[in-house]
Amino acid sequence: MARRLAAIMFTDIAGYTALSQSDEAAALRLLQEQERLVRGLLEIHRGRLVKSIGDGFLIEFANARDAVDCAVDLQRHIQERNVRTSPPELNVRIGIHLGDVEGAGADIVGDTVNVASRIEPLAEPGGICLSAQVYDQVRNKVPYPLDRLGPKTLKGVQEPVDVYRVGLSSAPEERNSITEPGPRRIAVLPFVSMSPDPNDEYFADGLTEELITRISLVSGLEVIARTSAMNYKKKEKNASQIGRELKVGTLLEGSVRKSGSRVRVSAQLIDATTEGHLWADSYDRDLQDIFEIQGSVAESVAGALKLKILGGERQKVELTGSVEAYTLYLQALQLAHGGWDESGSREAIKLFERALAKDPKFARAYAGLVEVWLRMSEWVEFSVCVSKAEPAARTALELGAESAEAHAAMAAVHGAKDQFEDSRRELERAIEINPNNTQAIHGLGEMYGREGRWSEAIESFQKARSLDPLNPAHTLLLCLALRIAGRVDESLAIVDDLKEADRSDDWVYAHPALCYAQNQDFGRALELLDLGLESYPDSRWIRMGRGLVYARLGRRNEALGELQRLMADPSEAHRLDAQVWIRTALGDIDEAFLALMRQAELHCWSGFVGSEPLLGDLRKDPRFLEFSKRVGLRVQPRSGDGS
Repeated sequence: MARRLAAIMFTDIAGYTALSQSDEAAALRLLQEQERLVRGLLEIHRGRLVKSIGDGFLIEFANARDAVDCAVDLQRHIQERNVRTSPPELNVRIGIHLGDVEGAGADIVGDTVNVASRIEPLAEPGGICLSAQVYDQVRNKVPYPLDRLGPKTLKGVQEPVDVYRVGLSSAPEERNSITEPGPRRIAVLPFVSMSPDPNDEYFADGLTEELITRISLVSGLEVIARTSAMNYKKKEKNASQIGRELKVGTLLEGSVRKSGSRVRVSAQLIDATTEGHLWADSYDRDLQDIFEIQGSVAESVAGALKLKILGGERQKVELTGSVEAYTLYLQALQLAHGGWDESGSREAIKLFERALAKDPKFARAYAGLVEVWLRMSEWVEFSVCVSKAEPAARTALELGAESAEAHAAMAAVHGAKDQFEDSRRELERAIEINPNNTQAIHGLGEMYGREGRWSEAIESFQKARSLDPLNPAHTLLLCLALRIAGRVDESLAIVDDLKEADRSDDWVYAHPALCYAQNQDFGRALELLDLGLESYPDSRWIRMGRGLVYARLGRRNEALGELQRLMADPSEAHRLDAQVWIRTALGDIDEAFLALMRQAELHCWSGFVGSEPLLGDLRKDPRFLEFSKRVGLRVQPRSGDGS
């Protein structure tokens, strides 16, 4: 018999025997509930159900991390089920051990299986216990507390086994909440432009962004990202209100006046709770000294918060010695951040190129150029955009080996070319340099999602959302990841919070509808989509959702009607997306694959297609393996929940 290393999980329903004697029908329902939850999560966490044993299951995983993540997800789903459902409660014990097993047909045998079965009864109802072998593999890789219970003597096992308990005290809403404020969680608010020329406002915005970058590199600080900070531009809100909204303890605000070759910067650090001043200063210098001013402000912020900027952290800021190049760079940044349109993107490219003409060694200008060229693939041939972006990224990296922006730019190029291992390596390096770089944190979450590593993807999106709470992209991907991972109630709870905060758009109708569709509640999904259509009649997300739901309800003509409307979209990427989703739901798999393969040509396929429950029928087809090999997708086809 072949031997292999495996993580073995045993489950067991606490109190099942007593319940089956008093209410056999209720006991059977609990057993069926457990099986439904287990089977759904095994697809997500790459586990194999070996067999059922009485009121529990023997499950095999290739590694300890997948086993622990699956166990935690299972217990959380059970907690949520118990809140929603009338008694009796479902309470499951779980035990996990790692070691060699031997295959015996579909079954497995060996000491590892025996030890796992003996660890399971040590868990509390609703709890998880691990052997030391599992603990050693996951102790620095999971976000759950692991408490040592000490050596335990197990029946049939010669030597005592060191056992650990997984802490599961946090509720779903606590896990998804933004980090609570502290003095070292800081937001740099938009600096006010006091310049006589209104066209110089870009300089104040650029100074704000540069200070965010500088302060982000200070070890020990959590710094709110630009996207969220700039939401407060020209808004009259007091410090305590902003502090509550961003969940920060400290705010940096100020003003800048640029006039000719002179610049005056005033800055103050504020306690967001008391609104008291922690530090304030003004700088009246030559424009050439702007970089020195930025460094001084960062040093003062660190000092006021009792932190120290290390020499290496100073060196990570890659700027330029040319004020002209820097000014053009700031103008380009303002356009790049101003919106997703072709004319603004083209103008940003020209400004970045002019900046580089002034200083060909300006690494971050090359990184900015990469971002805009990749964006241009919305309107320009993909290969042309990559051919422009890739050399710029390589030059940025050569000039700025310690620049997080340069590594993130190179990661974006690798990702665009479906070179995911290379992309991941660059993203990890960007985060190592600047742990507050939300672009890289978000990108790493997308990489995990492509591989079906949903626990890690969710952690990344939660971190990105914590640092950039008003950026809808992080929240959207977090909710999407939670839904695909089967944590639908948590996903819906976040959307409900957004509605209460009045931060709503078409997505707060489309996403919950997909949650309901995933749970086969098509009637409720359609009601929500119809409601959203009243406010957003041109939303492609709502139209796609309606097409999918109509198809699942057997209303083919109405589904095709929605698809026909979506085919009028000027973006080929959007048209292909609609075809993949609606044709799959209709069972028109040949047409869906034509669209999917075209997406592969254009590099515009959904990164989560390998796990999306609502595209399960697509993955059942042998052609999905061909697609996966073509684009380098590592997630293997699975049946999907919503097929």
